Amino acid sequence: MSQRAEFRRAPGYWPRAALFYVYLLFLYGPILIIAVLSFQGPLASMTFPMQGLSLHWFSEVVDPGGFSRQDFRMPFVRSLILAIIVMVLTMGLSFLAGLAFRKSFKGNIVVFYVVVASLIAPSALISLGIGLGFNELGLQSQWYTGALGAHLSWTLPFGVLIMLAIFSRLDPSLEEAARDQGATEWQTLRNVIVPITLPGLIGVALFGFTLSYDEYPRTSTIVGEFNTLPVEVMNTINIAATPVIYAIGTMTTLFSLLVIFASFLAVYIIQKRRTGAGLGIARKAAKADSS
Repeated sequence: MSQRAEFRRAPGYWPRAALFYVYLLFLYGPILIIAVLSFQGPLASMTFPMQGLSLHWFSEVVDPGGFSRQDFRMPFVRSLILAIIVMVLTMGLSFLAGLAFRKSFKGNIVVFYVVVASLIAPSALISLGIGLGFNELGLQSQWYTGALGAHLSWTLPFGVLIMLAIFSRLDPSLEEAARDQGATEWQTLRNVIVPITLPGLIGVALFGFTLSYDEYPRTSTIVGEFNTLPVEVMNTINIAATPVIYAIGTMTTLFSLLVIFASFLAVYIIQKRRTGAGLGIARKAAKADSS
């Protein structure tokens, strides 16, 4: 009799596996279809069958010509700038909120639910409310004012929740040890708290950037006269769509994957440096004990 145990799949394995693969197909199938259709020729339509194979529609995005009715370059730049601003503000405000909630303050429960409430409220109502607020003040909402506030109402709750989870696992004894060594509050923050929470801050930055970059519902009515990329794309689809939309979708997907990869790489480098520093300290301590 073989000592190797016979491998048996659990009951119901195949139905669950089939459901999982159907879910993957439903999730990534549209992305693959858009990517394939974006490589059509100049006389292509919006559906199958494909008409030729070329990079024509990608060139239309980079340098719009006669086939493209819209110039998506400046909307992309505006979306990129807005996403970077939202990312930085989300990181900073979420980190400060984590510090504040860690120390606890009067009314912290009310503040927490007010912050999280924007996740529950419909995006269209938030956009409408911001637009009405600007009108009451006699101002015109723009992509760098009203849209910025709308995006923060979407990204900040995620950032605060992430930082609360990170600070809840931060060992207070590390800060006490730094103070026992004579470190000031600022030195403890800079040399202890920030390095430990840095991977979490990178995660918050990733959330802030990606959620803002492709946000449409909270931006559509308050973006002003200059559209961001998602608003420009939706307007083009409603008026006269061409396969250039597919090219933009493919390029945007690749750009988002690049941002995600860069974030994971940054976290990996930080963890490696932290592990190397820890091993170095352990070696020095072992040499000191041996001597």
